[in-house]
Amino acid sequence: MAEVNWVALTIFVVLFGFITWLGFAAAHWRKGDLDLLDEWGLGGRRFGTLVTWFLIGGDLYTAYTFIAVPALAFGAGAIAFFAVPYTIIVYPFVFLVFPRLWKVSHKHGYVTAADFVRGRFGNPWLALAMSVTGIVATMPYIALQLVGLQVVIGALGIQGAGAVADVPLFIAFIILAAFTYSSGLRAPAAIAIVKDVLVYTMVLAAVIVIPIELGGFGKIFAAVPAQKLLLAAPGANSTGAYGVYVTLAVGSGMALFLYPHSITGVLSASSGVAVRRNAALLPAYSFVLGLLALLGFMALAAGVATMPQFAAGFAQFKGNFAVPALYMWAFPSWFVGIAFAAIGIGALVPAAIMSIAAANLFTRSIYKEFINPRCTARQESQMAKWVSLIVKFGALLFILFIPTQYAIFFQLLGGILMVQTFPAVIIGLYTRWFNHWALLCGWAAGTAAGGWLFVAMNFTATYPLAFGGWTFPGYIAFYTVILNFAVSAALTPVFNALGAGQRRDQTAAADYAI
Repeated sequence: MAEVNWVALTIFVVLFGFITWLGFAAAHWRKGDLDLLDEWGLGGRRFGTLVTWFLIGGDLYTAYTFIAVPALAFGAGAIAFFAVPYTIIVYPFVFLVFPRLWKVSHKHGYVTAADFVRGRFGNPWLALAMSVTGIVATMPYIALQLVGLQVVIGALGIQGAGAVADVPLFIAFIILAAFTYSSGLRAPAAIAIVKDVLVYTMVLAAVIVIPIELGGFGKIFAAVPAQKLLLAAPGANSTGAYGVYVTLAVGSGMALFLYPHSITGVLSASSGVAVRRNAALLPAYSFVLGLLALLGFMALAAGVATMPQFAAGFAQFKGNFAVPALYMWAFPSWFVGIAFAAIGIGALVPAAIMSIAAANLFTRSIYKEFINPRCTARQESQMAKWVSLIVKFGALLFILFIPTQYAIFFQLLGGILMVQTFPAVIIGLYTRWFNHWALLCGWAAGTAAGGWLFVAMNFTATYPLAFGGWTFPGYIAFYTVILNFAVSAALTPVFNALGAGQRRDQTAAADYAI
């Protein structure tokens, strides 16, 4: 890691230069008036099936995914594969539910899920809660994309002390900020196509070449410690790791498409049909995700952690260095440059979408709702552009001045927070039975309990729930969203009896027909 890999670095820089040009050129792709929030923040809602597929795939499968999922398999073993079933679980759900959100949002000009909640329940404070949750959950997620970028930059041999070490991140930040500001969602949509082609290339090459070099999959699995190949069997009166695995899959599936960047990808589609087609096609990414997780086992079998040339990388980045080390061990420098560019570009695409999504939330639910209700369309769009820069700058500061481990902690907390929007957003697409104040109380109860349990469990995302003489270790998000539902259901008749009934619904039944 001490010496610069000039061949890999050259290819990395060339590909980065290409996507930088593409990001600016995207402003003229399917050209629209970027002084309108619909055009800047949702690409004019004109992306067809293929572009939406690349956009959502680039949105959900990020640089940190490429680094962290194999790293989890490398360090913890089989539990890492929970990411595969949860993405499979979520796509039938998207197929059934999200065309309804697209339809009603298209009809009423909603740009975010908080917009929909505001129109559906008529309560600006409930919409504000949805918006703040989305922004808070998104910030560390953006920061972690920069962590993924840091790892591959370090693997290329670019090092230094103090501010010098952070120069590549500043350059990446400037590139990201500039093309997002100028081109809006069109930039990451265009770049996502390049990114996904590179990702499929790097993953498929790895699962073909590396097993050949290691003597086949049989030898790979034989080299992995037995305790990492299977989940640990539960003890007496406990669901053990099995409960953790299941609740992680279900809870993560519930939260995934509630993240602002996921909603942004869905609402940018040209039709509800495009959303459904994407739900049918996106499992292809789940296949790639499973292959990515296998890279962690391949790194174990190759023994990269014990190789002297990678000692500095593992010392600095811990298990996150497993994938870069594996590629540098198995492939020539020119292909390493392509693989690392895929990961690096995989940081810029979701970071751009996330910053746009957070800016849309602030602009609609805070700026326009509470600060400047009479703002013009141009003022609204301009505010979103400025906020997108502030969000990215905040994420950069997070990485520069706060230990990486805290960014990981907050990202884990983000899933716990996002799932608390499920009752208002998802159930709201089908019924207004829940009272809007009750929903706000349910959100507050779930959020407070989730945060408290997360801190009480020493910043881990699981909690051993004890009930009836049994212990059910599970994902905090899963348990707290049940609490959220219970509080919302219990308080609905109370608020209705007190006269705090439903407000005007901007939507009609016909708005949801698909």
